[in-house]
Amino acid sequence: MWLVAVILGLIQGLTEFIPISSSGHLVIAQTFISGASDHLLLEFLNFGTMFALLVYFRRKIMNILKDIFVNRRYHLARNILITSIPAGVVGFLLADWIGSAAFFGSAWVVAVTLALVGTVMVVVEKLPKASEVKDGEALSPWRALVVGLAQMIALIPGVSRSGSTILAGRFAGLKPAQAAEYSFLASLPIMAGVAVKLLITDSDYLVANAGVLLVSNLAAFISGLLAVGFLMNYLAKHSLAVFGWYRIVLSAVLVTILLVQ
Repeated sequence: MWLVAVILGLIQGLTEFIPISSSGHLVIAQTFISGASDHLLLEFLNFGTMFALLVYFRRKIMNILKDIFVNRRYHLARNILITSIPAGVVGFLLADWIGSAAFFGSAWVVAVTLALVGTVMVVVEKLPKASEVKDGEALSPWRALVVGLAQMIALIPGVSRSGSTILAGRFAGLKPAQAAEYSFLASLPIMAGVAVKLLITDSDYLVANAGVLLVSNLAAFISGLLAVGFLMNYLAKHSLAVFGWYRIVLSAVLVTILLVQ
């Protein structure tokens, strides 16, 4: 169990930020390791990756807070709030359905979404986009909402929260690295909301599995820090295409395995 927890934590940290779908990879891993998906364990792994983001973007977060309380500048905070609303509302209203094994734990759902989003990643640079904007602060409220709708769609396993929101950011006029930064900052309110909900509604699970969750989240934190740093540097010079091709190949492999089982 401890080894499995470390493996799942490493997968969570690497794939939460690299746009290849953490939920998809975790469902695949749990399906082939144990034959089933423990949705609560996967949800609790968000603590490790949330702290990884807080550490990596600590200066940016402090600047946002300074803008709000000292400089009276609200544009970036407003956009992050707008982007967070769709996923927050839908996640709250449909939490039981999203968490069901038939939906969240379905390897077939993951196979389809891996391929669909991967295809968009491969062709995104050739598709029309909105006029270019410098960063997330310069987004209009409507463009921030578009990114938020993409984050809402990412509640489907296999879509990838980072992948869908980075793609939406590209269509909204952001360059790849700026789209990634905005994607990560906009994911923090959702992660915080999930964390609070888990602490309130599933504290018994936390107490019963404290050791396993501590080890798995430590693995997620360390691998998450490495992953977000890698992606920010990579997207400064490259597109999302390589991740799209990876998703398409993984989908094909997964479908093959599911058909021959």
